[in-house]
Amino acid sequence: MNWNWVLLIGGACMVLVEVALGGFAGFDMVLVGSAFMIGGAVGLWFHNANLASIVAAVLCLAYLGVGRRWVRRRIVSKHMPSNADAVLGQSGIVTARIAEHQPGRVKVKGEEWLASPADGLKEPLEPGTVVVVESLEGVTLKVR
Repeated sequence: MNWNWVLLIGGACMVLVEVALGGFAGFDMVLVGSAFMIGGAVGLWFHNANLASIVAAVLCLAYLGVGRRWVRRRIVSKHMPSNADAVLGQSGIVTARIAEHQPGRVKVKGEEWLASPADGLKEPLEPGTVVVVESLEGVTLKVR
């Protein structure tokens, strides 16, 4: 068995699995698989399986020891407020009557939302009434 090819093909499989499953390992399998592939390629170039193993091991350890933190800092997504977060505290206009047990519709920042009255609000809100978004319950705005 040629261990150079085992490293090369095994590394390629790791990369493909990571990509096919949508980055479930946080990009780790791509980089470790790449280290295996580089090690296998070096081993094939120099016809030396021991050198291939050493190169792959050094690259993997370097990634796990140093590179992983560097990569994680750069691929971690920042929290982006959703449309729902953006409407909290905003004013809107009732477009369809809202009553205690009858949700209606509210237009906030150019978008129409399902809305129900906030806790403690007993009287219905008629179309044209200006309201303020107090909270969210799922995708339904609670307005006052």
